[in-house]
Amino acid sequence: MLIGEYKHTLDPKKRLSVPSKWRKDLGKKIIVTRGLDNCLFVYPQKEWQKITEKIGQLPLGQADTRSFNRFFLSGAVEVEVDSVGRILVPDFLKDFAHLDTKVVLAGIHDRVEIWDEKQWTEYKTQIESQADALAEKLGQIGVL
Repeated sequence: MLIGEYKHTLDPKKRLSVPSKWRKDLGKKIIVTRGLDNCLFVYPQKEWQKITEKIGQLPLGQADTRSFNRFFLSGAVEVEVDSVGRILVPDFLKDFAHLDTKVVLAGIHDRVEIWDEKQWTEYKTQIESQADALAEKLGQIGVL
């Protein structure tokens, strides 16, 4: 399971270290794509396969489905984790997520999210202030 929050630096060559605790779970080849909330989603190949199978079963007749498929799948790239545990973040994904030098990698169960550190801090502050209300909603649907 991918959990936790790690601060790292995106070097001038757009390389980013993957936390050593996650390397085994992620594997040597991982998928990086545009995520929601202006971050990047990172999936191990096995999880990516599950996601793409579900997406592939959605009806093409709905414009929203087609749009999301284009957004999510066309932005995906397979990247290799190098011998020292780094990945290369492509320019278009770096630009999409507004990544600067300081980034945060957040483990979210089956995926990792890559955030610009400043954006993550702002987002986290907002969510933390709403935690009780979010828990209440999850309780209503039987999650908590």
